[in-house]
Amino acid sequence: MLKRCEKGAATMAEEQTLEVTIQNIVFQSDQGTFCVFRGENRDLGAVSVVYKGIAPFAGEKVRLTGSWTEHPRFGRQFDCRTWEALKPTGEAAIVKMLGSGAIKGVGPAMAQRIVDCFGEDTFRIIDEHPERLREVPGIGKKKAEDIISSYSEMTDTRELVFFLESHGISGNYAPRIQSLYGSTALTRIANNPYCLAEDVEGIGFKTADRLAVSLGVDLDGEERIQAGIRFALMQSGTQGHTCVPDEWLVKSAASLLSVDPVDVRTIFQHLIDENRLRTEEVGGETCVYAEYLYQAEVGVAKRLMVLRDRVNQLWQVDYQKIIEAWEKDENLTLAPEQIEAIKTSVDHGVFVLTGGPGTGKTTVIKGILSVLKEAGCKILLSAPTGRAAKRLAESAGEPALTVHRMLEYTPNGDEALWGRNEDTPLEADAVIVDEASMMDIVLMYHLLRALPIGCRLVLVGDVDQLPSVGPGSVLKDIIRSGAMPVVRLENVFRQAQLSPIVRNAHRINQGLMPLVDGDTDFTFRQFMNEEETVRYVVDTYARMVRTLSWQNVQVLSPMHRNPCGVENLNRLLQARVNPPSPDKAEHKAGNTVYREGDKVMQIRNNYEKNVFNGDIGQIDLIRGKTVFVSFPDRPEGGNVTYEGGEVDDLRLAYAMSVHKAQGSEYAVVIMPLVPGHYIMLQRNLFYTAITRAKKQVYLAGSKKAMQMAVTNDRTRKRYSLLAERLHGELGID
Repeated sequence: MLKRCEKGAATMAEEQTLEVTIQNIVFQSDQGTFCVFRGENRDLGAVSVVYKGIAPFAGEKVRLTGSWTEHPRFGRQFDCRTWEALKPTGEAAIVKMLGSGAIKGVGPAMAQRIVDCFGEDTFRIIDEHPERLREVPGIGKKKAEDIISSYSEMTDTRELVFFLESHGISGNYAPRIQSLYGSTALTRIANNPYCLAEDVEGIGFKTADRLAVSLGVDLDGEERIQAGIRFALMQSGTQGHTCVPDEWLVKSAASLLSVDPVDVRTIFQHLIDENRLRTEEVGGETCVYAEYLYQAEVGVAKRLMVLRDRVNQLWQVDYQKIIEAWEKDENLTLAPEQIEAIKTSVDHGVFVLTGGPGTGKTTVIKGILSVLKEAGCKILLSAPTGRAAKRLAESAGEPALTVHRMLEYTPNGDEALWGRNEDTPLEADAVIVDEASMMDIVLMYHLLRALPIGCRLVLVGDVDQLPSVGPGSVLKDIIRSGAMPVVRLENVFRQAQLSPIVRNAHRINQGLMPLVDGDTDFTFRQFMNEEETVRYVVDTYARMVRTLSWQNVQVLSPMHRNPCGVENLNRLLQARVNPPSPDKAEHKAGNTVYREGDKVMQIRNNYEKNVFNGDIGQIDLIRGKTVFVSFPDRPEGGNVTYEGGEVDDLRLAYAMSVHKAQGSEYAVVIMPLVPGHYIMLQRNLFYTAITRAKKQVYLAGSKKAMQMAVTNDRTRKRYSLLAERLHGELGID
């Protein structure tokens, strides 16, 4: 017996081919990266096959290439390296493949009727004379069209899978690519392999570049260098820039391509000479734009100037009288700077209100509302995120929508449809946007397009917080330009002064260490190492969440990696507060196990489900591969259903990055501060984290790390020329 095993082990490593008919798919990962299936071989009988990729269809005849292995638990398996589909022979095999579920609307019974009609010529008939499907009993014109469409899609996707996997790219991307490019996907990729890096999330430039080179693109050729320049320019937007200096772009592209910067400069100059890149000359420097960011920046500047200069004046409105009556009704006395802010907002087409916590921004918003309503204006309230819109509605006592919902955004493949624009503007005399520091240049452009001429725009936000995740520093640039009226509230009101969170937020913003001694609402615990810090964070979260709801306690971390980073903390927090239980169903996606009761976050905008990047929910129910999540801030309420690969849009959210917490508030914020986070220890990030808390802040880690966060006010530069355009240094036509 031992000798036979040794002989088997010796032959198992040899690569060979094997033809099998697929009997059933045992397992297929949601991501399409691994599968197990059973096949029938004429000589060997039943065969178990493992493959890193998408499985064939049940009933399909395939030729496998790979080697035999011995699994300690599952025994002898064929480890498939690659496979190719063979046309099934024999009517029984054709029926099994047609009725496998791969073709929509064709089950086993329908498959049998089709094969009864056409026999072994079935696939030739479908390929060459698809209209003859209507000869099959029960198949009318519409049914035939649906079958033909699904069959074509299946064969196109299959060819695409083979093409991708033959070039070392996971076939899992095939359905996504197919939905983007349709039936021309293979032709489009062959003509321009770099389109994958530009259009398909998850495929980076290096992967597309390997494909291009394997298809014959010259390593030092113009086509490759142009693609590198385009990709580097596109990536600059993900780093917050609306434009970049030409030297920056040339160096980035040269590094990406591993080629001489001189060669990149030559090709770059050709693109400039041929007017294939957007550029601006400012201060002796050439700045380069991606086309969509150029249009957005110029459009924002132009629309802001028009709104500023063409406001509808409110005649015969006694501001002072209205404000005094409102103060009496609210039983409060406005500070002079607040009264100035209210009057300025009403007198101007565009107005910016900024200030830190406790300075009375919400009171000013309510005052502006009172004056505008008294003047008979129709007012819309909005914010960039669902959570921020909900907070605005609660504090202002008026309905508020997300900017996307207000603009009636709907997805349309890789395009975007904005129901409100220049042709169908918002029906409003004034629009107030809170948390405006979160708005990037593209979203601001679409907002401004939708405002009718004469409408007032009030932008409210804390300019000292983190800038938007997307490109631009719009609020900061508008303020810096000096082209629009701005009121900065600096007086912290007496009631707010009692809050250690407000006091310390302003200290941090001034570069001073927070006061943490003897205050139970703002504490700092120093630890010698990260393990102790992690233990304290997990213990504190578990203790606080027992008395407060999961919505009111949040761990924030500057980074994703590191023992004190978001990913590790989420694993530990889940194990502590929502451990495995026979009563809780689970679903594994990638390396994460999701469990009923888990706190989760949506990480991509999904307009069909009406859930957005950063929305926080809780898993209510798991049934098989279907996950049901409730999002409390979702306007229409109810569960959102995630099926199969859609779960990839979720992440555990017991801990999250500070960037993801923008626009939110929590009763309790817990934050580790360790030297390992030094890259992200910046004043505006620390300040943003602290101002997310309403009642208590728990800091843990190293005093040195806290000092780094307080003193480091060197934020990463964002290249943008919006301020220069508003100031008149650059054109807006």
